[in-house]
Amino acid sequence: MKHLLMSTAACLAFAAASAAQDLPQAGSDWFTAGQATIEARLAVQPITSRAKNVILFTADGNGVGTNYAIRLFSGQQAGGLGDDYVQPQETFPNVALVKTYSSNGQTPDSAPTAMAMNSGVKGKNGMINILDSVAVDDCAAGATAGTRTFAEIVSGMGKSVGVISTARITHATPAAVYARSVNRDWEDNSLIPEGCEQKDIASQLLDQMKAGVIDVALGGGRAHFLPAEVTDTEGKPGKRTDGRNLVDEATAMGAQVVFGDQDFAALSMGGNAPVLGLFESSHMKYEADRTGEPSLAEMTEATINALSQNENGFYLSIEAGRVDHANHETNAYRMLTDGKAFADAIAKAMELTDPNDTLIIVTADHEHAIAFNGYCGRGSNILGLCMEENEKGVEHAGTPNLADDGKPYTVIGYLNGASSVLTEQADGSFFGTRPKATEEQATDPDYVQQALIPLSSETHSGEDVAVFARGPWAHLFGGVIEQNVIFHVMNHAVNAE
Repeated sequence: MKHLLMSTAACLAFAAASAAQDLPQAGSDWFTAGQATIEARLAVQPITSRAKNVILFTADGNGVGTNYAIRLFSGQQAGGLGDDYVQPQETFPNVALVKTYSSNGQTPDSAPTAMAMNSGVKGKNGMINILDSVAVDDCAAGATAGTRTFAEIVSGMGKSVGVISTARITHATPAAVYARSVNRDWEDNSLIPEGCEQKDIASQLLDQMKAGVIDVALGGGRAHFLPAEVTDTEGKPGKRTDGRNLVDEATAMGAQVVFGDQDFAALSMGGNAPVLGLFESSHMKYEADRTGEPSLAEMTEATINALSQNENGFYLSIEAGRVDHANHETNAYRMLTDGKAFADAIAKAMELTDPNDTLIIVTADHEHAIAFNGYCGRGSNILGLCMEENEKGVEHAGTPNLADDGKPYTVIGYLNGASSVLTEQADGSFFGTRPKATEEQATDPDYVQQALIPLSSETHSGEDVAVFARGPWAHLFGGVIEQNVIFHVMNHAVNAE
């Protein structure tokens, strides 16, 4: 029966290919490319062996729309029109759409979304790895309602664990790898209410390093590890009010602690000593502004090389946290350059791992209120003005489309944000006259795209995000899934018989 089915499939494929030669469009490059895609898909076979390693890539705020913008940007930077560019994760054979709502929010924040991926259940906005039967800030109830994380599960199997972020390492997404908190903002002790016995997130990271759960942690957030009376290597004060110096405590327990790119490059990674990299007082710099810090790809490479020395394998969570922050600021340039840095890190992970034993998952925690204007001709600069389509050719005509107010508009806009065209008047009302932007202005790295609703910070949206996967059991991703299913695929992959 198996041979009969294979023969039937082969005949059908041959018949389809033969019939295609009789079609008038068969000579089109689009047509032959479509045929090649089908042939490649037919060759894809699921990998059902146990996953030795799992790498979870999350670009914070990198929904389908933001991913599209990064694709265009990357392709245009490479000299093309942009839309036909293929990002590394877009070559993965398995893709699904992911519902991102939290248990109490139509639009989520990063705490419950990261919790869903690391604990397998949805939670409330503002809480990390705490069951949703608990109210935000309820210390007493939260003390007995924590989840067990994927990092703890695989550590119990003898695997190593790493967590990387370009945001603070105590920020919601990386914190979900190792911490439990009834309030995501309790990154150090200074905001924890009196009488609440929950440990702050930074101290939980140290505890998890001592327990052997976390082997490598790289990101920003140095201030949350230092007391207020101590200044760091850049002269910035700490935030802790309990007098604890977690940097000294980490060093005392044998950890290697580094603060800059030169120290990072000199690290001896891969031994028994945990590694803690704290490259900024708060978040790491945007990629466009990066100095004195390793890139996301460099952190990815060093960590994979270190964790790979464990013959039992590893789990590595990697976050491009500042894609989210640039979207909040409606600054498309920095969102796009950090998005390209994220793709470079994925490419590096693909280069260093074998799809037969390593499950790589690329996704986002949520999308933003980003929008794309029409009708832009191909090749319109993703950072610039929306140009008219060229009716006689492929690339845009070079003339901006005009809105009904007679002014051009950019390709990217935002539904809300601090760059709203509406400004508050003396009587408290809002009025707006949309400023005219030139191509030169719009493509400046510091330009903020026009927004509609006035808010101090642009918001997340509740749209689906995509998940791309390759490796063992990656074929379990398909259709439209709940975000917590990502955990269950990872858990199945490392436990498969």
